[in-house]
Formats: sequence, C-alpha cells, structure tokens
Amino acid sequence: MKHFRLLVLGNGISAYGSYLNMVALNVFVYDVTDSALAAGLFMAVRLAVSVAAGFVAGRLVSRYDRKRLIIFADLCQASALLALLLTPEAGRITLLYGLAVVTGSCATLSQVALRSSIPEIVGAEHRTRANSWLVTGRSFAMIAGFSSAGVLVAQLGYTAAFGLGVSTFLISASILAALPIRTRAAVGDGGEDPDGAARWSVRVLMATAPVLMAMIALRAVDGLGSSSHNVALPVYSDLLDPDHPATFISQFWATWAVGVIIAQQVLTRYTARGRRTLGERAFAISACVMSAAFIVVFSGLPTVPTLAVALVAGAADGVSEVVYVSRLQSVPDERRGRVFGLSASAENAGFGLGMLVSGSLLEAFSPLTVVASLHGLAIVLCLALLVVLVVRARGERPPEADPGAGAEAAPEPGLGPALGSGLETAPATGPDEEGTQPGTSRRGGGDAVREGQD
Repeated sequence: MKHFRLLVLGNGISAYGSYLNMVALNVFVYDVTDSALAAGLFMAVRLAVSVAAGFVAGRLVSRYDRKRLIIFADLCQASALLALLLTPEAGRITLLYGLAVVTGSCATLSQVALRSSIPEIVGAEHRTRANSWLVTGRSFAMIAGFSSAGVLVAQLGYTAAFGLGVSTFLISASILAALPIRTRAAVGDGGEDPDGAARWSVRVLMATAPVLMAMIALRAVDGLGSSSHNVALPVYSDLLDPDHPATFISQFWATWAVGVIIAQQVLTRYTARGRRTLGERAFAISACVMSAAFIVVFSGLPTVPTLAVALVAGAADGVSEVVYVSRLQSVPDERRGRVFGLSASAENAGFGLGMLVSGSLLEAFSPLTVVASLHGLAIVLCLALLVVLVVRARGERPPEADPGAGAEAAPEPGLGPALGSGLETAPATGPDEEGTQPGTSRRGGGDAVREGQD
C-alpha cells in the first residue's frame, strides 16, 4: 500500500495546516478586531458553513471525481490564506469572514471525498487498516498543529504561520495529484448512477437503514460531548493550576493522542487476523467507554490516574472513529458520498451546538457537571443502541431445529450489507459486507489501480 502511505502523509500535512489555522486565525481575528464577539462570530460562521457544506459535499462527491475535489479543496484553502496575506490590513476584517466560509466548506468537502473513496483506493477488505492510518496521521497533526500554533505566532508572527499553512495545503495537493489512484468505482460495477443517487435522501435512509441512521445520530450526540470537554478543559486546567493552566491541557492531549495511536495498532492487527472487521456493537461499546472516560477525567483524580483515563479515552475514541467510518464505507459507492455528507453535517452540527450549550452551562455549573451531562446523554443513547442491536441479533438468529435454513439474512435493498444486523464482527469480503457476489468486484479495476501499492 505504498501509494496510500503517501496519501496518509499528504492528508496529515493538510490536517496540520487546518489545525494550525484553527488556532492562528481565531487569535488573529481577536487581535485585529479587539472583540471577543467578532472572534466568536468567526467560529460560528465556519461551523455553520461546515454543517451546510456536508449536504452539498455529498452531492458533489457522488457526481464528480473525488481526487480532483480533494485537490480543489486544498488549493482553495491555500488561495484564501494567500489572499489574506496579500491584502492590506484595512481590508482584512471583511476578508476574514470569507475565509471562514472557504475553510469551513473546503475542509468538509475534503473529508467527505476522502472517506467515501477509501474502499476504492485500497480495496474494501483493507478499509479498516486504511482508516486506522488516517486517524493516526490526523492525531499527530492535531497535536502538532495545536502545540505549534502559539509558538509560531509568538515567535515569528501571523505572516509566518499563515505562510506555513499555505505550504501545507500546496504540498498535500501536489502529493495527491502525483498518486495514480482511483477514488470511485466504475458505472455498472457499483459506480455512480446519478439518477439513483438523486433519489437518495434522509427519509430513504431512515426507512431502509434505521441502525445506520441511529449511528449517524449518535455521532451527532458524540459531537455534543466532544465540544463539552473541549470547552471545559481550559476552565478545569485553570482550576487545577492557575499559574500554569496550559500544563494539564498539554498533558491531556498528548496522552489522548498516545491512546489513539495504541488503539490503531491493536485494531489493525485484530482485523488482519481472519480478515474480519468490527461491527455496530463495537461502535456502541467503544463510544460508551469513550464518553465515560472523558467524564472521569474531570472528576478530580490525581494527575497520574487522570492521564491513565485520558489514555483510555483516546483509545476508545480512536476505535469508535475507525469502526464508524468503516461501517459507513460498506454502503455501495453510488450512495456512499451522500451518507458521508449527511454524517459530516450531523457531526459538525452536534459539535457547534455543543460549543454554545457548554459555554453557557459553564457560567453556572462546574466542568464535571457540564461534561457529565452531555457525555452522559451519549452514554444513554449508546446503551440504547446496544440493546437494540442485541435484541435484533437474537430475533434474526435462525432456529437451531432447522439446519437447512442456514441462509443468511438478505441485505437491505440497495444498501449492500444487512444494515442493522447488529453483528459484532463480520467477514470483510463477500455478500454480507459489501453487497457483491463472490467473484465480482465493485471497485472497477481496483487491482490495476492499486498496482505497486502492496
């Protein structure tokens, strides 16, 4: 998978630029306007655009070449930052909100296009390992971007920080442009059918794949929980050590990242054995453990136990992310883009709403209360989904007295796998997982595309 390793590198570099800009731009807005309201409005515009862009991105990746869309998104972000650098200071305030629109929409488009392309790039049977690599790369990028942004701005200024951001997007686009990869299946081999994709909607998804829809809704609630610990962490760190509040934040995120990386190593080795992949129950369990761990982090334990729990939170977070993305990627290619677009909108909406709710609640309640409330809601929904999956699995189990009825349940129409089956693990290939018959492929010449990768 030589080519995919280069893609992971390019995506990690692009992600570093995104996280760097997230910090540098917010500080820049506040410095230029001298207004906390303006800085908050900048973040609100970016989040609102990200939510709306999910639906648009789903349509775009269903109709156009996904590789070109990712390159286009990187180049647009680089151009927007370069325009900010070249604009005189008097005109930068107006340009900032246009930059929020560009960065928010392009980041969502790039994410939806890449996630929906993975089965076609590496093959459906390798998608869990590929997703693990991407999550690991983005975890490193997040830590590097957040930790270096303040140093770069303080030591070298905004021009250097934004210039570095421009270079990261250009490098990412160049790497992807040079890679001989295919990001979608051919028509007639599971590829795009524009007329069929146009009929795909949230209502159809709710009617034909209720468990998948429940997973997407749960990710939105996870966004609420994630925003709560992100907003509460600076407040909690200040309570622990008013003189050095950044110490605990750095320790927390570094430990969390280590947990993510460890989990990805274990997950890739597990799924490589017997070519199996985790299913919906693993998603519900890992999401539940993640939320519980984040609550414990704010419970006032000594530093060492707290960091041990942060390690668990990172590991569960990483598993939940990979299992969720891999599950959505089992949807046939012609509908996968719409599903990932819906997912992106739901996740961004949950996170944005959570930022507002958490900020308001922290005015009256402790960090533990706020985090426990929002992550507690996620735990309740995780447990409810887990119960539904177990009950459905028992109901679909064939009677033992009739060994001749060993045929497996048919996939839900037009969705590939039997969504909502509740199986803990399932074969990574074959009709149950990918909706294809033995001996056929929806990757449309994927073996030729992946020549030289292994």
